[in-house]
Amino acid sequence: MSGVTRDFDRAVVLGGAGFVGSHLCDALLDTGTAVVCVDNFCTGRQENIAHLDEEPRFELVHHDVTDPLPELGPVDVIFHLASAASPVAYHRLPIETLRAGSLGTEHGLQLAERYGARFVLASTSEVYGDPEQHPQNEDYVGHVNPIGPRSVYDEAKRFAEAMTFGYARQRGVSVGVARIFNTYGPRMQPDDGRMVPAFITQALADQPCSVTGNGCQTRSICYVSDTVAGVLSLARSSEAGPINIGNPVELTVNEIASLVAEIIGSDAGIRHIAAVVDDPQRRCPDISRAVQRLDWRPLVQLEEGLKQTIAWFAEREPNHL
Repeated sequence: MSGVTRDFDRAVVLGGAGFVGSHLCDALLDTGTAVVCVDNFCTGRQENIAHLDEEPRFELVHHDVTDPLPELGPVDVIFHLASAASPVAYHRLPIETLRAGSLGTEHGLQLAERYGARFVLASTSEVYGDPEQHPQNEDYVGHVNPIGPRSVYDEAKRFAEAMTFGYARQRGVSVGVARIFNTYGPRMQPDDGRMVPAFITQALADQPCSVTGNGCQTRSICYVSDTVAGVLSLARSSEAGPINIGNPVELTVNEIASLVAEIIGSDAGIRHIAAVVDDPQRRCPDISRAVQRLDWRPLVQLEEGLKQTIAWFAEREPNHL
């Protein structure tokens, strides 16, 4: 296990109003760290951080990370989560997604270099593409279509990793790269094209869950509090990574849809729709590196995480309670 090198007095979270970013802001504040949230709200939402409006240690900077960052003052750590992350979002914002992975990453690294801060990149399991190795470990270099419809996200993150390690090697910046696998939980957007919010909103409305293809493709989904704990463990360590952060329990998409419907009590079943181009057929992380070097592993069981997520969605859809 890698030794903890530091706690943080002041953190910058690029993309801090997003789904995972807002939970990360909460977790940092809970440990006593002051937080500067930088977001342009192209996919992040004000309501994700509205509860922090009166928090004196929280500062919001409305800014696009693809432009040079304003003077933010001394910081200990920069987390880069600023990117469209859902299929709906990165198909709507293809150039912006590529720029967030390239220019946004360099601007965050420049800030880290200026203040001697640690830089933590939220990369993704999508760097593995439609993998030919299973489960995926960090030494696998991937099987990615560089010009397909998903490429704007996949290649943005692959470039971001290359940029991050370039700054580590040439400029001596302390970096950590987290390859985050499918994450779910409260604050997801119901219409962002990801399966868990889609299944929940459909089952709450007693409609069939829309499953792409035959539904035999697999996913491993990790509750957001576990993902955030993994990212923080990486930040506090001296590990550069990349390190997979995800839940190694592998299920078919059909099984996930059926479980969501069962918890909600919907009998509407499953509706199969057209398969997605370049959709990975198997996705499961090998997390031995995270376990050994960070002493991290996911703790929230799938059924419990889904119940918490469903409750959050149901509160916003009172007719389905």
